[in-house]
Amino acid sequence: MKALVTGGGGFLGLYIVEQLLADGFEVRSFSRNSYESLTQLNVEHVAGDLRDESAVERACEGVDVVFHSAAVPGIWGPAKMFFGINTTGTENVIAACRKRGVGKLVYTSSPSVVFGGEDHVNADESLPYPSTWLAHYPASKACSEQKVLAASDESLATCALRPHLIWGPRDTQLVPRLIRRARAGRLRQIGDGSNVISMAYVENVAAAHLQAARALTPNSAVAGQAYFINEPDPVGCWEWINTLLDRAGLPPVRKAISTGSAYRIGAVLECVYAVLRLRGEPPMTRFLASQLSTSHSYDISKARRDFGYEPIVSVEEGLSRLEPELQRIAAE
Repeated sequence: MKALVTGGGGFLGLYIVEQLLADGFEVRSFSRNSYESLTQLNVEHVAGDLRDESAVERACEGVDVVFHSAAVPGIWGPAKMFFGINTTGTENVIAACRKRGVGKLVYTSSPSVVFGGEDHVNADESLPYPSTWLAHYPASKACSEQKVLAASDESLATCALRPHLIWGPRDTQLVPRLIRRARAGRLRQIGDGSNVISMAYVENVAAAHLQAARALTPNSAVAGQAYFINEPDPVGCWEWINTLLDRAGLPPVRKAISTGSAYRIGAVLECVYAVLRLRGEPPMTRFLASQLSTSHSYDISKARRDFGYEPIVSVEEGLSRLEPELQRIAAE
């Protein structure tokens, strides 16, 4: 079997590549940049942009299954970038799969596709898409997910996985930014701190992709379905953040700001950054304020039932593997 992993050199993508190789797959990666980590694994690399139809089609040549994990993340940026790479790019992946006779497509989605600013507590996949989103990233991912699921048919079986807050070694986004902000004294608890969240250790998420692909056939229960992927038990959001800080050798978050204040500050900063065309991203946005103050916990019963998803690495073991990186980042 030959697999294509879009974004194979990224945080999640590299773990998917490693697990595919361990499972006996021949693996190809597609991304704009080359990665030394993939070269060391002797993984074939096709360079290109998801917005380039011909490049995506070349990458899908001779492939049996595509794991589409590449995307542009973030809480801020132009709509054209998010919808171009995330949505148009996904449309190109679907079209290339059809043209090149790929039989399976597993799409990496996000729980943010169903988040409109409200609490989610032990929520399942019956949650509807909201009428509006608070950022371009979840909006573009929601459009992409819907296109992937609608594409599932007798010739191309598709599904979408929604891992929540992926964490673990080699992360370059979530955990490093959290540690650096805390070290600089710029981290504030938003709200009363009672919100709970589901977390997804990166190796467990990668394993879920392979498990879903194995079960995915045109007439299977998995075809055309979306699945939440995370650890079974939720944790307190700010308790979890303080656990990471403690493992990094940093003090806990002691200062707080109300949800309403953070939301209003985010709205003002969004306007300022947009009007003045400032570089970078605002330190607070409406989406970020809502994410950090509301609960996001998800039921994984559907994934367990349909393709046997179970975490392969415990939370404590994951923390042990991550701790050296936490301490290194804190010391930088």
